[in-house]
Amino acid sequence: MSDFIFETTPRAICRFGGAQELGKLCAETGAKRAFILSDPGLEKAGLTSGPCASLRQAGVDYLLWTGVQADPPEESILEATRHALEFGADIVIGLGGGSSMDTAKLVALLCGKPQNLADIYGIGLATGPRLRLIQVPTTAGTGSEVTPISIVTTPTSEKKGVVSPLLYPDLALLDAELTMGLPAPITAATGIDAMVHAIEAYTTKHKKNPLSDSLAIRALQLMTSHIDDAVSANPGRAAREAMLQGSMMAGMAFANAPVAAVHALAYPLGGHFHVPHGLSNALVLTEVLKFNRDAAMQHYGELATAVMPDQRFSNDADACDAFIAFIAAMVARMPFAQKLRDVGVAQSDLDLLATDAMKVERLLINNPREVTFDDARAIYALVL
Repeated sequence: MSDFIFETTPRAICRFGGAQELGKLCAETGAKRAFILSDPGLEKAGLTSGPCASLRQAGVDYLLWTGVQADPPEESILEATRHALEFGADIVIGLGGGSSMDTAKLVALLCGKPQNLADIYGIGLATGPRLRLIQVPTTAGTGSEVTPISIVTTPTSEKKGVVSPLLYPDLALLDAELTMGLPAPITAATGIDAMVHAIEAYTTKHKKNPLSDSLAIRALQLMTSHIDDAVSANPGRAAREAMLQGSMMAGMAFANAPVAAVHALAYPLGGHFHVPHGLSNALVLTEVLKFNRDAAMQHYGELATAVMPDQRFSNDADACDAFIAFIAAMVARMPFAQKLRDVGVAQSDLDLLATDAMKVERLLINNPREVTFDDARAIYALVL
């Protein structure tokens, strides 16, 4: 067995209604001034009121900043950092989806140790210390509460990542109650995003390891068996909890066994067309699975056995094809856009998308099969 290193968030609390304990948990750290990052939609939906009330009750001063933007641009992160420094924050709380949590990571880092974002894009370039950090996800998708990665949109509309163990939060607080009112299209897109994390972690060319494999399989089992309930008209608590826990497990998996071509091809869609990250992944997922078929046949076959335990397959190819068909059918019945043209992409945009996808080398190197410019463009064309 190959050597490996596995790292993750040191503490996770999964408890329905647990967000009401945020103040107590902050106070236990000795924090006095909490800077909370969220977005206007969550504030309007009332999801910030409970956590804020718990901070007041615990005697923790706080500033709620709801300026988080989707696919956070550099200027948004720097603006949030200025507010946190002016407030004198000693703890940062990310309350929301991936954009809120990714922004929170970098605000905690930049408040603790000023540094230029442009200097720390890449792996292991950030320096500490950082402020204390708690992440409270309100979607079941990104897994950002257990990853050392923050994705930023640069002024040139590229998506770049800061990757450092410093970005693991001190605590991940998972409260499925916060996800109960999530609209079906968002539930679907974020759920598929988390499944992509599990699939790509399991099939990654680099750093594949038995802990990530186990987490990826269990995450995929939880999410594939509950996503239809989660996007239904009346989703149950069990489905919401399963999706949230599955998302966390998938996050733990890909934090240590990195993702690949699905994400690399998804990033330009977010950068140029502002397509939400989960939907970007969903749009290209099926065609990337087909592209990887021969190179990932054994691993896709193993995943087929995990998510379709009652089926028997005659060989790896049979199992692999069944898995691809299973995922394709799931994506096709989700309540979101199914084609690139539905999100504003035209034939004339394909060269731009393929060019930018090829810049995401840190992810493309993990793909089971090498991806060229022509391959990327062909995949986009098939989804157009």
